[in-house]
Amino acid sequence: MNIHALLHIPYESPGYIEKWIRVKNHNLTYTKFYEPFNLPDIKDIDWLIVMGGPMSVYEDDKYPWLKAEKEFIKQAVEKNKLVLGICLGSQLIAEVLGAKVYPNKLKEIGWFKIKTTEAVKENAVFNFFPKETVVFHWHGDTYDIPAGAVRLAESEAAKNQAFIFNNKVIGLQFHIEVTELLLNNMVDSGIKELKKDIYVQTAEEIRSGIHNCTSANLLLHNSLDNLEGITGAK
Repeated sequence: MNIHALLHIPYESPGYIEKWIRVKNHNLTYTKFYEPFNLPDIKDIDWLIVMGGPMSVYEDDKYPWLKAEKEFIKQAVEKNKLVLGICLGSQLIAEVLGAKVYPNKLKEIGWFKIKTTEAVKENAVFNFFPKETVVFHWHGDTYDIPAGAVRLAESEAAKNQAFIFNNKVIGLQFHIEVTELLLNNMVDSGIKELKKDIYVQTAEEIRSGIHNCTSANLLLHNSLDNLEGITGAK
C-alpha cells in the first residue's frame, strides 16, 4: 500500500504507526506542513494518516495551510480512502464530516482511562478493545460525533474520544501511537503546558507511565491489522 501521513509539527511523528508500516513493507510518504509542502495526487495513495499538533482546527488565519489540508482530507473521504486521524487529526476529520470542534471544559494531558461504548463489540476494527484501558492524551479541544459516525470511546474528561465513519474513516482523540521516544519528545516540547490539574499530569507522572506504551502499541497494531484486512491490502 501507499500510505501518506500529514504532519503538523516535528515532534509529533507517526510513532508506532511508522514501525507497523515498515514491518508490513508498505510505502510511507509525508506532507510536513511546517515546511514548504506539496500534497500528493489523491489517486496515488491508499491510506491517509493525519497526525496531531498543538494548533486548533479553527485557527485558519494563524495556520493558512489548514484550508488545503481540510480539502485534501475531504477528497480522501470522498474517494473512499482509509483515513485515520490522531488527536488534531481526529478533530480535522470531525470538522470535515460536518461536526463542531471546540475547546473542551478541561484539558486532558497524561495517562488516563478510556471506556469503550457498546458499539465497539460489533465493530470489525475495534471489537477486541477492552472495556477500560489506560492510554495517553494531550488535547484541549474536543468535538461532536459527526452525523452517521459511531462513537467508540469516552473518558472522564471528554465524552467523545473516538469514532468511526463508514468503517474506513476513524478519529482517535488519544495517542496509542506513542513510543518512548515520541512520548519524551512531546513532553520536552510541551513542558510549559504541564501545569498540574485534575486531568493534567506533570512531566514526571507522564514519564513514569511510559510502560503503558507497550499495551497501547499492541492495541494500535491489532487495529491496523484489522484495517488492512478490511481494505483488502496485501
